[in-house]
Amino acid sequence: MADSLDRLYEAVLAARDLDPATSRTARLFQRGSGKMAKKLAEEAIEVVIDAVNGNRDAVVRESADLLYNLTVLWASAGVRPEDVWAEMRRRETLLGIAEKLPKSRVKIANPPVQHASRRPVGTQEARAVRKRR
Repeated sequence: MADSLDRLYEAVLAARDLDPATSRTARLFQRGSGKMAKKLAEEAIEVVIDAVNGNRDAVVRESADLLYNLTVLWASAGVRPEDVWAEMRRRETLLGIAEKLPKSRVKIANPPVQHASRRPVGTQEARAVRKRR
């Protein structure tokens, strides 16, 4: 799989400077990262819909489109596939390959009520608020 995405990434880099009239990749680069992100989101939604509907063949096709658009966005952002593989190896050593890192280590069961005139409570302040209760 990694080899296929590496090859796709190199093909995307090679196509980014082609004629946008004939190259979808060049056209995406010409339109910018906002358009790239929109296409990636559209493909992700299509994968989800097809998966929920149990349409395996469509999930396969849309997943290929999703990976293509992700690779285009990586190239635009200066992210190389090996950067992602390194992050996945790092995560595997922390939690195992089949787990996703939590967004935050601190979970607040009952977050304090935010008032318009007050600034948000940060992580350190939230711990102090819980300790005082």
